[in-house]
Amino acid sequence: MRIGIDKMAFATTNDYLDLVELAKERGVDPNKFTIGIGQDLQAVVPPTQDIVTLGATAAKKLLTSELEKNISTVIVATESGIDNSKASAIYIKHLLGLSDFTRTVEMKEACYSATAAIQFAKGVVALNPQETVLVIAADIARYGLNTPGEVTQGAGAVAMLISRNPHILTLEDTTVAYSKDIMDFWRPLYATEALVDGKYSTNVYIEFFLQTFTRYQQLTGRELADFAALTFHMPFTKMGKKGLEGLLKDRNDEVAQRLRTQLTASQLFSRQVGNLYTGSLYLSLMSLLQNSDLRAGSRIGLFSYGSGAEGEFYTGILEDGYEHYMNNIQEELKHRHQVSVAEYEKLFSSQLGMNDRDIEFDVTNDPLPFVLKGQKDHQRIYEAK
Repeated sequence: MRIGIDKMAFATTNDYLDLVELAKERGVDPNKFTIGIGQDLQAVVPPTQDIVTLGATAAKKLLTSELEKNISTVIVATESGIDNSKASAIYIKHLLGLSDFTRTVEMKEACYSATAAIQFAKGVVALNPQETVLVIAADIARYGLNTPGEVTQGAGAVAMLISRNPHILTLEDTTVAYSKDIMDFWRPLYATEALVDGKYSTNVYIEFFLQTFTRYQQLTGRELADFAALTFHMPFTKMGKKGLEGLLKDRNDEVAQRLRTQLTASQLFSRQVGNLYTGSLYLSLMSLLQNSDLRAGSRIGLFSYGSGAEGEFYTGILEDGYEHYMNNIQEELKHRHQVSVAEYEKLFSSQLGMNDRDIEFDVTNDPLPFVLKGQKDHQRIYEAK
């Protein structure tokens, strides 16, 4: 039985920041951001949006009344949780109007957990072929104003339906997971911004990719020539390039050139949105599929990484007509609203965060279908507009 990704959709905020403008304000050479880091634009989060609203917005683009009947499970992968107990998946399931006979759970392991969610979803479908699992990777990457990590912030959600006879990508059986207790990135319970050792984290990322890919080759006997493309977790797009070049080194044959070309295609959307944490790998997959000419039957490799640290390499085979089962991301990104650096700083500081007060936000100008209205009696209040 073929099991894999049947449909995909992406959602982000309506506001964005031009990183050239940020560089000028911070007194930094813009090339450090656009070339050195590989980012051009960054999603800016208003206080009326969080992982629940973004996740629900992405999922809404996938669903029809017929598909909703088959969804047995909703899994939200995030490291931007809004509650230490209650799963964000429950809020999303409610906003989407899904049946109460639906399993809901939230998963965490830095940027990696969406991949674990997909693997678990595959197991659910294998046991119950009539069921579909909704997997949502939703995150808001925050490092603070005027910090070294500021340029690698971002926000958004990727929603995926995992089912039998998928229309986008059939998942192959061999997968390699690799984990170690490493402090390259973490966020204590008392912090709203992450702590990170950037250079160390990059080195660990490359090491984990090489370890998992080498092990995959040992198990399957496959070579680089067997892949049409490799996709990477990209907290910033230069990270994916570092991973690929760590594998290719000085190799410059036809296969290496093809993989570099496809990597560029996979980076395009991330350059315009920023860091999605758990969703970054899957936004790069959507970018690859919407900005390349890959054919049905092509094998794609996916490298997932989450600091702390865990990595996984696995593969999928493209299905015929895959391009018809995703929302047009580039077209949607054209309609966002650019904010100034001052506006961005104000919005950044207006988040609900670890606030225990009652608060009500003005949702009038938020165009997304789901909004966070505020907090009352320590409960977040959501609304479907």
